[in-house]
Amino acid sequence: MESLKRTKIKALLASEPGAEVLAKGWVRTKRGNKQVKFIALNDGSTINNIQVVANTELFDEELIKRITTGASLSVRGTLVSSLGSGQAVEIQASAIEVLGECDPMRFPLQKKDTTLEYLRSVAHMRLRTNTFGAVLRIRHAMAFAIHKFFNEKGFVYLHTPLITESDAEGAGDMFQVTTMDLKNIPLDKKGNVDFSKDFFGKKTSLTVSGQLEGELGATAVGEIYTFGPTFRAENSNTPRHLAEFWMIEPEMAFYDLSDNMALAEEFVKYLVQYALDNCMDDLQFLNNKYDDGLIERMRSVLGIAFQKVTYTEAVEILEKAVADGVKFEYPVHWGTDFQSEHERYLVEKHFQKPVILIDFPKDIKAFYMKQNEDGRTVRGMDVLFPKIGEIIGGSEREASLEKLEARIDELGMSRKNLEWYIDTRRFGSVPHSGFGLGFERLLLFVTGMANIRDVIPFPRTPKNAEF
Repeated sequence: MESLKRTKIKALLASEPGAEVLAKGWVRTKRGNKQVKFIALNDGSTINNIQVVANTELFDEELIKRITTGASLSVRGTLVSSLGSGQAVEIQASAIEVLGECDPMRFPLQKKDTTLEYLRSVAHMRLRTNTFGAVLRIRHAMAFAIHKFFNEKGFVYLHTPLITESDAEGAGDMFQVTTMDLKNIPLDKKGNVDFSKDFFGKKTSLTVSGQLEGELGATAVGEIYTFGPTFRAENSNTPRHLAEFWMIEPEMAFYDLSDNMALAEEFVKYLVQYALDNCMDDLQFLNNKYDDGLIERMRSVLGIAFQKVTYTEAVEILEKAVADGVKFEYPVHWGTDFQSEHERYLVEKHFQKPVILIDFPKDIKAFYMKQNEDGRTVRGMDVLFPKIGEIIGGSEREASLEKLEARIDELGMSRKNLEWYIDTRRFGSVPHSGFGLGFERLLLFVTGMANIRDVIPFPRTPKNAEF
């Protein structure tokens, strides 16, 4: 049976009938009568199954019984024109081997309408479902498209550290990295933890962002991007937050805020278009099953210019909406950080297109953002998308040594482990900009899934670190 080379089901479904073929995969369903069995086989290469037709007179009855949902098979046969609707070809089986049996009484994916909540409880098996097969293939396509986009623009892919002593965001919600014996933690004379006895000789954590190190790369080779895992020890059990997630963070020397906005808009449009061009079978499945506006919403962000709006103008729009009777859960006034409901109102109701917000109050943004002449605002930018809210956050960075040092002192930040970063402003500083795209936020948009835990294979959330 093995002398014939296996062909993936995606390729088989696009092939002309007539050839002898070998397919391998897992059984989705089996139906039929005493004379013939129809087996839906899937190998993960496509959302679509190939139908295997097995005439029972050719196969042992015991073998047929072992072909259950979830079992893995090797099927040899002739690719023939399909008499049924939905696919052009099927396999007329001449030989079937059960590679791995699956006990139908214990297999956790038996239910026809299995909920996403239930699937999270059997997360080690959920990847085998149509839904998560589609999500994983789209996730792969988006990762490939990200590298393709930046490679074609001449950016350098920079690997920034996962273990760091710097808190890029200043939020403090970081996972600590240590090799110390937690039952016998060394203390100094003042009773504080003696980090000099730790592996790195100092307090270290898992990174929340590769941005600061990315700026070092940008001031060396011009344009870089990072793409890797980041970590936030934020005790948030919401559909929008993960403790471990992936970020794409480009940093560009000689880019001002306008350049930054243009790149961000081009980037997300490229990714959405790539998904539409290369993942349509999976998108159609998710559109039909979970979100019947998915494909239309994806197309709606293409072929139009994103709306540029200052934070101050956005506050005025939102305050007018409240005066006109719109109810928000969170109050809005100048100086507040917008919530998702505010962002979505601007995108979905007021402008009815993606929005790029700029010029935020400096007090709600990070220390490294370039200050505007008014002394109150900084050259930050957030790209807001329908259904998601913020999908990208970035800024032009503060290039002035004097202003950066003053802001660090104003916020009472420790200079001790930031001197290396400040050096980029001491030695050949240039105007530069960058942004961060949360990979899973992007995937929420291009899959239509409602919970961020359903667009990453193994979600890490409070009290959940299985596998």
